[in-house]
Amino acid sequence: MTKKREYEDDYPDKTLYLPGPTEVREDVIEAMAQPMFGHRMDRMTDLYTTIVEDTKEFLGTDNDVIVLSASGTEFWEASTLNLVEDNVLCTTAGSFSERQANVAERLGKTVDRIEYEWGKAVKPDDVRAALDGSDTDYDAVTAVMNETSTGVRNPIEEIGDVVAEYPDTFFVVDAISALGGDYVDIEAHNIDVIFTSVQKAFAMPPGLSVCVVNDDAYERELETESASWYGGFQRTLDYYERKGQTHSTPAIPLMLAYRKQMKHMLDETHSARDQRHREMAEYTRDWAREHFDLFAENGYESQTVTCIENTRGIDVAETIETVSERYDRVFSNGYGDIAEETFRIGHMGEHTVETIEALTDAIEDVAGL
Repeated sequence: MTKKREYEDDYPDKTLYLPGPTEVREDVIEAMAQPMFGHRMDRMTDLYTTIVEDTKEFLGTDNDVIVLSASGTEFWEASTLNLVEDNVLCTTAGSFSERQANVAERLGKTVDRIEYEWGKAVKPDDVRAALDGSDTDYDAVTAVMNETSTGVRNPIEEIGDVVAEYPDTFFVVDAISALGGDYVDIEAHNIDVIFTSVQKAFAMPPGLSVCVVNDDAYERELETESASWYGGFQRTLDYYERKGQTHSTPAIPLMLAYRKQMKHMLDETHSARDQRHREMAEYTRDWAREHFDLFAENGYESQTVTCIENTRGIDVAETIETVSERYDRVFSNGYGDIAEETFRIGHMGEHTVETIEALTDAIEDVAGL
């Protein structure tokens, strides 16, 4: 049985290079420390409409945006309940894509999978073959844009182009560890629903999820008897249209922080933020190839988190602990069954090539590279 471990106030500060949460600007943290106000006051309308419309501007989308107090997991459930009446085709290539399929099964949906070995990417031609070759009418196809467990960036643009050939099938994308650090043109590639969590590439404290929904997905939910209550597209978007607020009590301090961070992101611009993440990813991959190897399939490497194959057989757990103690920098072990076979570096949010280099220098010192 777990016993209480009293929280203290004297923990050393650590620089985070995790696949989330990541580093947060000081002024973003400070934005949360404001006097409380009511979530039905005009001030809340000003706050919520600002973050919603700024998010649309940053992402370059005319689709509707929902910001809820929840983790991104909320929209695994909500998108399935809102869009899937019976059958869903899930592409699985790692822990989180498999978990998305498991959620659909727990919700009583019939799930077919296109399965890949960990480290491999989803292939658009396989999606087309599955849709063409099945007698099942799928309500939706799901994909993870950035498989955090393996460091694979799936080609969701090409997958979306394939799903567009099947107008009665929706395309749902989990972009939890990618959106905000890896550009995607949502409308151009038939992405009906795409969602993220703000503690990753948005560089926010955890606690908010963001979902982008097109008109077709909204209309589809109106026909669905199993639609989500908390994350229902109609409920959230209609309330926003009427009141400019959330239908349930939001995490106001986090939304104040979101407002501040989104202004930073707009100032940087989406294209510049994408380029900065691309440069960090290229540096990390080059370093990994020099000293170890990459776990992700060649040509499908993530732009926000690199999964590194432990070809030298270093003690991953010990190296992480020593780097943390000696340098106050924290990176991540591998995930699940590949915990010691790999380790992961999150290069997302407000990091730069220079801050990533500080971590790799520390790893080289501790591991004797």
